[in-house]
Amino acid sequence: MVVKTEQSPNTKIIKQALSRIDFTDTFSTTNHKDSLENIAHLIFGTMPKWVAFLMRLRNTIVKMFGLKTDMDKDFKPQYKPGESLGFIKVFSVEDDEILLGADDKHLDFRVSIFNSEEHQHNIKVTTLVKYNNLFGKIYMALIRPFHVVIVKRMVKQAYKV
Repeated sequence: MVVKTEQSPNTKIIKQALSRIDFTDTFSTTNHKDSLENIAHLIFGTMPKWVAFLMRLRNTIVKMFGLKTDMDKDFKPQYKPGESLGFIKVFSVEDDEILLGADDKHLDFRVSIFNSEEHQHNIKVTTLVKYNNLFGKIYMALIRPFHVVIVKRMVKQAYKV
């Protein structure tokens, strides 16, 4: 259903997403039935209860450090450049790729949702991170194990054959 892809897609949007990439990973699934916006909503619009709990815990902790945690309780995603989904901003919407992300004092991140049109594992969800300081590097080291489990679970929500 979901596989970790060794290489990130080499799209123009990914190449221009951040000035530097300090961390990246890509998880892929299969979905030829939904639009890219629906796939993005399947991935980010609903969270399993345990993921929501971890996000609330994360937000409680990082709020003490002044990091962004805002997420509207009843957000309805509008996938248009410049729109916000809580603290996550829509940077780009193309026919085959959507770029979301946020900039903060500790790190900047982007998430690309790309449809490669391959027969299997056509949906590529790539996380890109740029550390802005030592705290960003430490933060990412601490959350990396959770990130992998959470992203894999969220991408699984978009699987359809």
